[in-house]
Amino acid sequence: MMNQRTPRAGSAAALATLCGAFFPIAANAADQQLDPIVVTATRQATRANELTSDVSVITREEIDQAGQSTLEQLLSRQPGVQYTANGGPGTNSGVFIRGASSNQSIVLIDGQRISSATTGSAALARIPLDQIERIEILRGPASSLYGADAIGGVIQIFTRKGEGPARLNASTGYGTYGTTDTTVGISGGTDLVSYSVQAGYLDTGSFNAIHDKANIYYNPDDDGYRNSNLSANFSVRPAVGQEIGVNLLASDGTNRYDSNDFGARGAGQNFTADQLVESYSLYSRNRINQAWTSTLRVGTSTDASKGYAGNVREYTIRTDADLASWQNDIVLPVGEALLAAEYTKQKVSGSTDYTVSERTIRSLLGGWNANIEKHRLQFNLRRDDNSQFGAETTGSASYGYQFAPDWRGHVSYGTAFRAPTFNELYFPAGNFFSGGNPDLKPEQAKNIELGANWERGDHRASLVVYNNDVTDLIEFRPPTYAPVNVSKALLRGATLTYDGRFSEWGVGVVVDLLDPRNDEDGPNNGNRLARRSDQQMSSYISRKLGDWDLRGEWQLVGNRYDDPANTKLLGGYGLVNLYADYRLQRDWTLFARANNIFDKYYETIDNYATAGANVFVGVRYAPK
Repeated sequence: MMNQRTPRAGSAAALATLCGAFFPIAANAADQQLDPIVVTATRQATRANELTSDVSVITREEIDQAGQSTLEQLLSRQPGVQYTANGGPGTNSGVFIRGASSNQSIVLIDGQRISSATTGSAALARIPLDQIERIEILRGPASSLYGADAIGGVIQIFTRKGEGPARLNASTGYGTYGTTDTTVGISGGTDLVSYSVQAGYLDTGSFNAIHDKANIYYNPDDDGYRNSNLSANFSVRPAVGQEIGVNLLASDGTNRYDSNDFGARGAGQNFTADQLVESYSLYSRNRINQAWTSTLRVGTSTDASKGYAGNVREYTIRTDADLASWQNDIVLPVGEALLAAEYTKQKVSGSTDYTVSERTIRSLLGGWNANIEKHRLQFNLRRDDNSQFGAETTGSASYGYQFAPDWRGHVSYGTAFRAPTFNELYFPAGNFFSGGNPDLKPEQAKNIELGANWERGDHRASLVVYNNDVTDLIEFRPPTYAPVNVSKALLRGATLTYDGRFSEWGVGVVVDLLDPRNDEDGPNNGNRLARRSDQQMSSYISRKLGDWDLRGEWQLVGNRYDDPANTKLLGGYGLVNLYADYRLQRDWTLFARANNIFDKYYETIDNYATAGANVFVGVRYAPK
């Protein structure tokens, strides 16, 4: 952990004194929040206050307060994250981290990557909140740690684990749109074994995805969604420092939607989409000696979709990815080293006939991080050899300094790239599309950022400023709409956060200022990238009152353009959400959440509706 030191004279001490005047909290260690352990930022367990990167953590408690919110909506209340959705739960959706597109960020589940190799995006809409223990969000380029597509950042999801005596947990609730959500699980562990099994089922009537009655694809039905899901984790520790385990997540969902393809067979047709997302892995973590820990992981992930018009199957598309990695963490006389090798094989199949249907990626990476007195350093280097387009080398370097017990800062530089998808490379030609382009190059990014953090007692504040220069962007340009590397983008912005507790009160605010622009005509002349807001604010206030926990949230999102030409403006919006839970007994809780209580109508994508005022009420059994 960070050492406590006497404040230095000068500006740092003056700033600390000023904050102390506004927040007169005794710096009693017993009252301070314990900084969480974070894995994603370095691929090694590190305390959050020792990092030189921009990271946030979503805990299980915050997930419990999400009610019937989707994973994308929960993420959008975090620093630097925005989201879009083609309607209600289960529909196509995506998140933008610092303005990067959804296929320019990586999603991991328990250390294993999931995504569609045809679209390049992970199916976040199909990952149920009930299965998640916590989420780590790393903002900024991270290809030097995780390879292709980490231009905007990395979202790592950890499923539920077990420890202590065997415990049964369960939750069920009912809400607006005929929504029911039920989950049940058991978990526990000893020094020898740990286990967790969690199963859930969600069913919602939802609402009509397309709002505009003049739209030729408008169908006045409710586009419902149902999902069955299961996660399981098991590990055994036969000796000190030796662990073997398995991780599993499976989510199978079906949603109705209004077709928007150019060959629509009539607005009255019912369209449904089935999607299965799976992730399985086996790992062996072994402490070879006091200085060397080896982790071997093998696994597979699947993203499989089927689309139907009535009872007629229209398409199938499937991505299977086999993964293997060997990571070595080595304690050095100064700092800790990371050496790893990875292998990935992606295969696509289904009703689309791709010229090439599989590819392999072989990767080597190394890193070093250290805390030396008041200095923090991290360096990473990675080389990915892709069978489709050759090798890419990425790197990052960051430096942090502890100015005073309450103040630290960091500066970092990193490169990243995005690999072209199978759709961009090999999708067959059609009536309005001349086909994929097998000569595409990866998109490239260079990012620099500056950050400052202040921590005192139960209070945290930070300011991060970044500039991400993206080149060789892939665009589908008329008249042929063949994808080409012709565009550039500049993603620059600043994020200001504060989170703190005052006795029984909690307060938090996040302010994001973003300038995401097409950079072909210069950094200040290009259009704003589609569906990105240039400003966003999320805030909350909470209160513990006996057996009651109360929380209110206020989110403001600025206007956006729906198209790259910036001709279709989508208005900004403000949402107010309320949450309350009441502890009936030690292990039983009654909870209720009301979203969008003022029934604000807004769109994240032109023509596609979002939820109006809605309520979800339930009961939870969770032994302490």
